[in-house]
Amino acid sequence: MAPGRGNKRAATRRLVDELITVARQLGLEVRIETGPFRGGHCIKQGDELVMLNRRHPPEVHLVQLAEALRNRPLDMLYLKPAVRQALEEAWSRSSPATDAVLNVDLD
Repeated sequence: MAPGRGNKRAATRRLVDELITVARQLGLEVRIETGPFRGGHCIKQGDELVMLNRRHPPEVHLVQLAEALRNRPLDMLYLKPAVRQALEEAWSRSSPATDAVLNVDLD
């Protein structure tokens, strides 16, 4: 592993933890599981949740959480400057995914 890479990964994990807290404060359930799925924002039987695949690196989790939070009322919450910056950087790298919400009906 390159020098500094472990520190960067640890910092990203801390950002992911902060974003999980933010998502939960805004009423999103966040689940971290292992399986054959990509992850992201979805609606399961009317409940909104964010699925994160445990096998994916924290950088992927950060992007998925940022997308799930893109159109949320973040101005209602205090966000640490580093968290706000991470969100803005993730949003600037991707376009809004209007069809990114997966509706799952298990009837």
